[in-house]
Amino acid sequence: MTKKQKNVLIRIIIAAVLMVTLHFVPFTGILRFFLYLIPYFVIGWDILRKAVLGIVHGKIFDENFLMAVATVGAMLLGVYNESQGREGEFAEGVAVMLFYQIGELFQAVAVGRSRRNISALMDIRPDYANVENENGGLEQVDPEDVEIGRIIVVQPGEKIPIDGIVTEGSSTLNTAALTGESIPREVEAGAEIISGCVNMSGLLKVKTTKEFGESTVSKILDLVENSSMKKARTENFITKFAKYYTPVVCGGALALAVLPSLVNLFLGQPAGWSTWVIRALTFLVISCPCALVISIPLSFFGGIGGASSCGILIKGSNYLEALAQTRYVVFDKTGTLTKGVFQVTELCPDERWRESLAVKEMGLMENEDTVESGAADSGGMKHEGAKNAEKLLLEYAAYAESYSNHPISRSLKEAYGQEIDQSRVSNVEEISGLGVTALVDGRQAAAGNARLMEKLGLSGTENSAAGTVVHVAVDGVYAGCILISDVVKEQSKTAIAALKSAGIKKTVMLTGDSRAAAERVAGQLGLDQVKSELLPGDKVAAVEELLDNKSAGEKLAFVGDGINDAPVLSRADIGVAMGALGSDAAIEAADIVLMDDDPMKLALALKISRKCLRVVYENIVFALAVKAACLVLGALGIANMWLAIFADVGVMVIAVLNAIRCLKVKAAQ
Repeated sequence: MTKKQKNVLIRIIIAAVLMVTLHFVPFTGILRFFLYLIPYFVIGWDILRKAVLGIVHGKIFDENFLMAVATVGAMLLGVYNESQGREGEFAEGVAVMLFYQIGELFQAVAVGRSRRNISALMDIRPDYANVENENGGLEQVDPEDVEIGRIIVVQPGEKIPIDGIVTEGSSTLNTAALTGESIPREVEAGAEIISGCVNMSGLLKVKTTKEFGESTVSKILDLVENSSMKKARTENFITKFAKYYTPVVCGGALALAVLPSLVNLFLGQPAGWSTWVIRALTFLVISCPCALVISIPLSFFGGIGGASSCGILIKGSNYLEALAQTRYVVFDKTGTLTKGVFQVTELCPDERWRESLAVKEMGLMENEDTVESGAADSGGMKHEGAKNAEKLLLEYAAYAESYSNHPISRSLKEAYGQEIDQSRVSNVEEISGLGVTALVDGRQAAAGNARLMEKLGLSGTENSAAGTVVHVAVDGVYAGCILISDVVKEQSKTAIAALKSAGIKKTVMLTGDSRAAAERVAGQLGLDQVKSELLPGDKVAAVEELLDNKSAGEKLAFVGDGINDAPVLSRADIGVAMGALGSDAAIEAADIVLMDDDPMKLALALKISRKCLRVVYENIVFALAVKAACLVLGALGIANMWLAIFADVGVMVIAVLNAIRCLKVKAAQ
């Protein structure tokens, strides 16, 4: 609890003790009234003050005004009853203020705890940056005072304060505060690192590439802190509803206090002023819209906070609400559903070369006097030859390409997985636009495209698979081909299935890649529709076509990498940037930012949004239903002031408890 909340708690205890004590004190009349004023002012002086200030500033109809009118009216009515020889209901007036303050305290503690939970989960703001002073020692300075290009030192256990490039050292970074994932990231000299991560092991020297205000941590914190500026339609509705609702119920309470008594007088019956005033005051207490005004924003706040803790940044409750209404999801391919890196995905030795290797192996075994066993299992030998064919095909290609830094060459060397012995390679010749030739272990090897094979007078195997095909020849004989393609992320298929099970009507992939590559990925993932070989403008046109064909009330989300998809992200109902860790373009262009490369986070974001909207509607229906029932009972004189307290404070507490559920997030199944 804060100091202010503790003071309120002390006042609640004092007022409660005084109220219970006065119940047993045998005083009557005006003295009893003054005695009850003590606990009343102890617990309610700040509410009365706010009500008066609201009237002065023209903001009359709020919960403070309602509580002030209801309780002051109850106390004055008690004086009237005392003067008529009846017992004044002073205790009820004090009780209304007491329980209202208890509800307000509960709400303040709940919101404060929610904010602290989010702050703890998003505790990425660095307190300082280490810079070397003239004596070679470290000096802690404000990150905002560090210029671009300055060398900072990040020791083990410290947060990275500013984006930059590692100039010295290697370490492991904990990115959990940004991505929600516990898997560490290895960095070394030359690696780009972003602020907000925690250095777990080695000492790092980092050359800053941005000012603190433009660094990733500042952008993320600003995004989270300002998310409340963009309100959902439901929030705006509740705000407008309360604006008109409160004056209406105040007018209704006034009419209830006056009109029945006037009608009774007109009919020649006792006016019964006290009866109808009590009902009107009860009506006022019941009508207080605290449950809605407090719980609805708290629900959205909790949903945004819960998502933030999982590495899902939502720029406002309007986008959270729109996400819950999403029925169409459109994906970019490269970097979104695939890893965006070249990898060897298939080895295809030529059948004739494979058989020749098997024959050579059998010949070697015959020379070693193992003719019987070799002849007895010639099928098995051919199988071994097949495995060796794939291994040798990759080995010749990797060695032939060993001197090149081309992405295709790097992928071949990575797939080979062993250290390249440069002494085995000589006479390397790179043929522009075709490939490379080299002597590997004294044998002439060639690796390149189909035109290189044509130049060498060889006919390569036609391969219609999606991706880049590298053909390989050894000693003038065609050895086979290697398929290199963009690899589908492990989670993509599960993510698509999770979205469909969540009620997404259509999943679409838009890509500038070839038709074969696009259809291969779409087939693997089970997408409903794919459009390939698109320019950025074509992607916008495709999204606009989908927008025109969807039903009213349905939303379309586009998911891209946030760097080259800005036009489509802006055009869709909801732009989602995926794999945007450290990407300024993603944070600026998208409405929702997934801070890592996991497509499952989209399904989780959808789950969070729908849970949040469900809680919001539960609170609206529950609060309005209870209040409507109690208002009718109060007008009929069935509900007393104690039921009114439940209809106000009790409903608010229940709604707040329900809203807090939005902070708890379970991973999508």
